[in-house]
Amino acid sequence: MQAALDPMLAVSKGRLIEMSSPNGKRGHFYENWQGGIDVERIKIVGRECPRIAAEFLEKMRQKLGPMLYSQEFEGEFIDAESSAFSSEMIELALVSDFEKFP
Repeated sequence: MQAALDPMLAVSKGRLIEMSSPNGKRGHFYENWQGGIDVERIKIVGRECPRIAAEFLEKMRQKLGPMLYSQEFEGEFIDAESSAFSSEMIELALVSDFEKFP
C-alpha cells in the first residue's frame, strides 16, 4: 500500500493520514505505528472523547470483553484470540546469545 501511495505524495507534496483501530500485532498499521519513519502518532482512546458516554463504554466493555474492548476503544495492539502463543511468549523464547554445541 505505502509503495503505491508514495509517488502520489511526492508529486502533490501531500501527506498521508492513516486512521484505524488496531487489528492485532501484525500488518502495515502495526508496523508503521511501532517503527515507521517520520510518523506522527496520535492516540485517542474512547474515554477521552467527550462525544462517547461512559455508560456506552461500559456496555461495550461488557459486550466485547476485555481484549476486544481494549483494541477498539483503548487503541491497544493485542494478539488474536486464536493465537496459540502470545507475542510476548514468542519474544521471550527467541534468544541470540545461545552457545553452539560442538
